[in-house]
Amino acid sequence: MAEQSRVVRFITHGNLIVKIIIGLAAGVVLALVSPSTAASAGLLGTLFVTALKSVAPVLVFALVTSAVAGHKAGQRTRIGPILLLYVIGTLAAALVAVVLSFSFPVTLSLAVPAEQSASPEGIVAVLQTLLMNVVDNPIRALSNGNYIGILAWAAGLGLALRHASDTTRTVVADLSLGVAKIVQLIIKCSPIGIFGLVASTLGTSGFGELARYAELLQVLIGAMLFVALVVNPLIVFCKIRRNPYPLVLTCLRESALTAFFTRSSAANIPVNLTLCRKLGLHEDTYSVSIPLGATINMAGAAVTVTVLTLAAVNTLGIAVDWPTALLLSVVASLCACGASGVAGGSLLLIPLACSLFGINNELAMQVVGVGFIISVLQDSFETALNSSTDVLFTAAACISAEDEAALARAS
Repeated sequence: MAEQSRVVRFITHGNLIVKIIIGLAAGVVLALVSPSTAASAGLLGTLFVTALKSVAPVLVFALVTSAVAGHKAGQRTRIGPILLLYVIGTLAAALVAVVLSFSFPVTLSLAVPAEQSASPEGIVAVLQTLLMNVVDNPIRALSNGNYIGILAWAAGLGLALRHASDTTRTVVADLSLGVAKIVQLIIKCSPIGIFGLVASTLGTSGFGELARYAELLQVLIGAMLFVALVVNPLIVFCKIRRNPYPLVLTCLRESALTAFFTRSSAANIPVNLTLCRKLGLHEDTYSVSIPLGATINMAGAAVTVTVLTLAAVNTLGIAVDWPTALLLSVVASLCACGASGVAGGSLLLIPLACSLFGINNELAMQVVGVGFIISVLQDSFETALNSSTDVLFTAAACISAEDEAALARAS
């Protein structure tokens, strides 16, 4: 009876990371023992990810509205420094991808026809789409998960409610807390959802099909790991002037791990908001920077776009000099900012980068097809890097601002 009580207590109050690892291991075992059963377990993963995607837009809208409405005059939100870190991090990731692609050139097989899909035709098209998202209908923005539109409407409503009565602002704050409680309940189910995602992925696809793309995956994953473990810590160190690795490892453990399996920056927004709260960051800051980061902070997407584009260039025998490669880094960074916060959102932006080298849309879409084949691992690592960096840079900006304030008080 005591043993049963301990099991129940662990299930209800145990460490979430430990439970996620158990769910991961159980999914791998089930896929090995019974692939057919593992494939059917995908329903659990689908339910989990769908629940997160469903509640995330409402949560972002409620949190941002509440944060802006309750913001006091003279209170700093530190969004500017965070945006700068987002831009620097994304551009640095693209540069790392260029260097690794030059050092370890990869070629592709582009003989298999690929389905034609809609993709941006130029940078102007990407920017136009972003501007249209800002003025999107708020109901449609919520239903479609258009986070740029959600942020715009939430910020506008929050500014208007700053002049409302205290009672009205209290209601908005209570609504935000209520939605957050629902999110916490969904996150508690993450071990079951991850069990379903892992079992289904391994049961249906396995890793055998990825063998011939191992070299491409090595460059992609190597670049993302280098950014996560070397470049991002260096950026954070320059910001906070102390050992960045405790913060980096915390973000990787508690944000990247979940994002790896959900493969959606948007779905991981509630996880990141919870982590920011756990780190003691300022809510007025992270309630805006986290959903904004899920939309525009896309270091992993910049790596994907750059590596796959240069792989296509190598395959076609197109000579690329360093100035052109640097231009590709900038374009890839802009492309990454236009990537959606859902699984595979960066792949359809590859044709835009390919157009720099005169690669037609038909060939570029074949590269996109290769991206979807390797997305079992590529998209998981990409999302893990993207999402964990949102928290990392938000925390770095907040810590830096607190240190500056403490120094000013001491002097």
